[in-house]
Amino acid sequence: MGLRHTLDFLLYDWLRAGELTSRSRFADHSRETFDAVFDTCERIAREKYAPFNRTLDIEEPRFDGEKVILPKASKEAYDAFAASGMLSAAQDYEIGGMQLPYTVESAAHTFFAMASVSMGSGMLTVGNANLLMVHGTELQKSVFALNEFSGRWSGTMCLSEPQAGSSLSDIVTRAVPDGGDFASDPLGARYRLKGNKMWISAGEHDLTENIIHLVLAKIPGPDGKLIPGTRGISLFIVPKQLVDTRGQLTGVRNDVALAGLNHKLGWRGTTNTLLNFGEGKFPVQGQAGAIGYLVGRPHEGLSCMFHMMNEARIGVGMAATMLGMAGYHASLDYAKNRPQGRLVGPSGKDASQPQVRIIEHADIKRMLLAQKSYCEGALALELYCARLVDEQHTGEPGAANEARMLLEVLTPIAKSWPSEWCLEANSLAIQIHGGYGYTRDFPVEQYWRDQRLNMIHEGTHGIQAADLLGRKVVMAGGEGLRMLALRINGTIERAIQRPEFAEYANALGGALQQVGAATKAAWATGDAREALANAVPYMQAFGHMVIAWMWLDVALSIPAGAAQPPAHVGRLAATRFFYRYELPKIGAWLNVVSSRDATCADMPEEAF
Repeated sequence: MGLRHTLDFLLYDWLRAGELTSRSRFADHSRETFDAVFDTCERIAREKYAPFNRTLDIEEPRFDGEKVILPKASKEAYDAFAASGMLSAAQDYEIGGMQLPYTVESAAHTFFAMASVSMGSGMLTVGNANLLMVHGTELQKSVFALNEFSGRWSGTMCLSEPQAGSSLSDIVTRAVPDGGDFASDPLGARYRLKGNKMWISAGEHDLTENIIHLVLAKIPGPDGKLIPGTRGISLFIVPKQLVDTRGQLTGVRNDVALAGLNHKLGWRGTTNTLLNFGEGKFPVQGQAGAIGYLVGRPHEGLSCMFHMMNEARIGVGMAATMLGMAGYHASLDYAKNRPQGRLVGPSGKDASQPQVRIIEHADIKRMLLAQKSYCEGALALELYCARLVDEQHTGEPGAANEARMLLEVLTPIAKSWPSEWCLEANSLAIQIHGGYGYTRDFPVEQYWRDQRLNMIHEGTHGIQAADLLGRKVVMAGGEGLRMLALRINGTIERAIQRPEFAEYANALGGALQQVGAATKAAWATGDAREALANAVPYMQAFGHMVIAWMWLDVALSIPAGAAQPPAHVGRLAATRFFYRYELPKIGAWLNVVSSRDATCADMPEEAF
C-alpha cells in the first residue's frame, strides 16, 4: 500500500484524529481540511523534493571562502515549503498559523522526509521558534520566532563543541555582559559570546536572509571562572545578521564565522558546520565577540534547550521512519519486477520452467515483512506520540498530565528505535536488490547512508538508553512507566476478547512483565554504574515491547472477519511477523540487564 493509504488508516481508523475537531482549538477543521493539507504537501514533495534527492547527494554543499553553495533545487524546495505555511502549521491564527493538530502536522511532514530527508523541511527552525514561544520574551517572540515561522529566517541549535561532544557539562563557550547597559537591551540581556560549536546542522547557507542560532554558553561566576557542570549553562539568541526591534536587518554582520563544513556519509543536502563565535572575523562595533541575547534566566539554559531537543528527537525518529519506508517501497517495487530463479518444488527446481519474480521467494517475503513491520510499526509510534502532544496541549488536565508523562517515557524510544531498526530495514532493502543494491544505479544505498546518521543525531543511542533507564522509567517513583503499563494492559484486555489475537495478547503481557522485572533488577543495588552498564540492551527490549504493543493496538482497529482487503491482510501479517520473529528477542537482551552483567564494563582497556 502507498504512504497516503497507510497514513489515512493510522490517522483516521486507528488514532481517530478526526475527533480532534471537536476541541475548540481545532473546531474550524475537518477531515477535508486535513486532507487538503496532505494533498499540498504530497504535491510539493513529489515536485520539489523527490526529483532532486540524488542531486543533493552528489552535489554536496561547498564553501567558497565567503558563502556556502547549495544546489538550486534546495532554494526552490525551501521556498515552496515556506510558502505552504507548514512552518507555522500548528501555531495560532493570530500569528499566521493554521492551528492544525500536531498529529496532522507530523503526518504531513512524512511526505517530505520520504521524498528527500536531507533537503530538510524546517525541523530545527520550527523547534527553535517553538522554544522561543515558550521561554522567550514578547519581543523575542515577535522579532525572532515569528520571522522563523514565516520562513523569512531559519534557526539552529548550537550545543556540541569539538572537545565536549554530547558532554554538555564540559562546554567552554563563554558569555560575558556587553557593556554597562547590557541588561537593558530590549531584545534581551546582551552578552558577548566566544567559543566554537561543532556539528551544527544548517549552520550556514543562503536559503534565508538570516539564521538565528540558539547557543548554549556559560556565564562566568564572580571569580571569572566557568561554573563546572551543567549548572552554569545559559541560552542565547545569536543572529547571523543583527536586527532591530522591528525585525529589520541593521546591515551589521554578527561575529559568527563558518570555520568549515563537515563532509558526511549521508544527509548531504543539509549543511553540517563548525562555527566560530566571537573570533573577531566580523567585529561588532570594533570588538570581537558575537552578540547574544539571553533567553530565560541565567544558568537555566539547558532546561530551556530540552524543549527543543525533545522535539528534535521525535523529528529524527520520524525522519528515520520515513527513510526506512522509502527503502521498503523501493525494494518492494524491485521485488515485484525482478525475475530471478525458480521456486523449489517437491522434486527440487525445474530449470525448464521460466524464472519467477523474486517476490515469490519465501526469503524475499521475509525481508519485505521485516521492513514492513519495522517501518509501519515505527510510523504508528511516531504518530501516537504526536497524538499525545495534542492531548498534552488541548486535553483535560488529568489526560494532559498523563500524556506528558507518557511522552517522557516514549521519547527515547521514538528517537532511537526507528534509528536502529529502520536502518536494518534499509539494509534489507539493499539485500533484496542484490548486487544492484550497493550501486548508485538504485536509491537504496543512499537511503542506508542517510539513515546511518540517525543513531547519532540528537543524542547517540547510548545517551537515549541512559536517559530511558537512568531517568525516564524511574522518575516520579516510576509513574510514567506505570501509566505506560496501564495503556499496554488496556490493549491486552481488548485483544483477549478476540480469539485471533489471544496469542499476541499473552506474548505482550509476558514482555511487559519481563521489562518490569528487569527494570527492578537493574536498580536492585541502587548503583547507577551497575544499572546502566547494559542500558542499550534494555532500550532495545523496551522498544520491541512498545512496537509490539503498537502493532497489536493497530490490529485491533481492523474489523473482525474472514475476508479482508489486501491492506488489512498485510497489517495482520506484519503483526504476526513481529510477534513470531522479533518480540522473542527481548529475552536475551533482558538477561544481561537483570543480572547486571559486567562483561562490557569490566573489560580492561589493554585487553582490547
